[in-house]
Amino acid sequence: MTLANLAGVARKVGPKHRSGCPVNISLEVFGDRWSLLIVRDLMVRGFTTFQDFLESGEGIATNMLANRLKRLCKSGIVTSERDKNDGRRVIYRLAEKGIDLAPVMLEVLIWGAQHEQTGAPPAVIAELAKNRRAVVEETRRRWRERDAAPLLPWLGGPRTGHSGGHASRQAGRSHG
Repeated sequence: MTLANLAGVARKVGPKHRSGCPVNISLEVFGDRWSLLIVRDLMVRGFTTFQDFLESGEGIATNMLANRLKRLCKSGIVTSERDKNDGRRVIYRLAEKGIDLAPVMLEVLIWGAQHEQTGAPPAVIAELAKNRRAVVEETRRRWRERDAAPLLPWLGGPRTGHSGGHASRQAGRSHG
C-alpha cells in the first residue's frame, strides 16, 4: 500500500473528532472508564444484560449505564437485541469492532496488575502474560460461539446462572 493510499484510508467519513490522531480518536470512541468496564464485562465476565452491568460491583448509576450502552451501540462496539425468551429484556453483545479490543483489554489488565495493587491473582496474571495469543484466541472463540462463561472467573460472572465450567478452566491453560 502506498502512502497516498494510506492517506485515503485516513479520510473515512465519520463523526467529527478533535484531531486526526488515532489515539485521540480511539479514546473519544471508547475511552471513558464506564465504556471500557462495560466492554470488559461483555468480554471476560460474560455479562449480557443491563442488570448484569448494574450489579457488576463498580457502582455505575442507571442513567450513566444507559448512556454508555447507547453510545457503545451507536459507535458499533456493542450490539443489542431483544431476548428471545423475554421480549422486555435486551441482550447486549460485542460487535466485531468490540471484540477487536480483546488484545487492548488484555494488555490493560496485565499492565494494571503488574504496576498497581489489584485483586488479580499474580499466578493468573503471569499465565495471561505468558499466553497472550491463546487468551485472545479463546476470547474470540467465546465471542463467535456466544459462550457466556466467564473467561476470568476471579472477576466474577453474571448472576443469571452462567457457570465457569469447562471453558473457564481451559482459559487458564497454557496453549503454547
